[in-house]
Amino acid sequence: MRLDKFLKVSRLIKRRTLAKEVADQGRITINGNQAKASSTVTAGDELTIKFGQKLVTIKINNLKETVRKEEAETLYTVLKEEKLNN
Repeated sequence: MRLDKFLKVSRLIKRRTLAKEVADQGRITINGNQAKASSTVTAGDELTIKFGQKLVTIKINNLKETVRKEEAETLYTVLKEEKLNN
């Protein structure tokens, strides 16, 4: 599944266009490698996303084309959240 689609389906980022912008700015890594919006993600991958002053690391548990809002959090596990001091 494409990275931007996974971020939208899992509701980590609300819109796919926004997910694409974040990826294009170099704020997402997959297993330590810089990611593009078109990068392919699989179950077991580790994503690190920089949201403003926060660095969130998640592990992908599952991939689904569509999920209900209540089930969205089952697609990933938050491994750690760090506050960035700039």
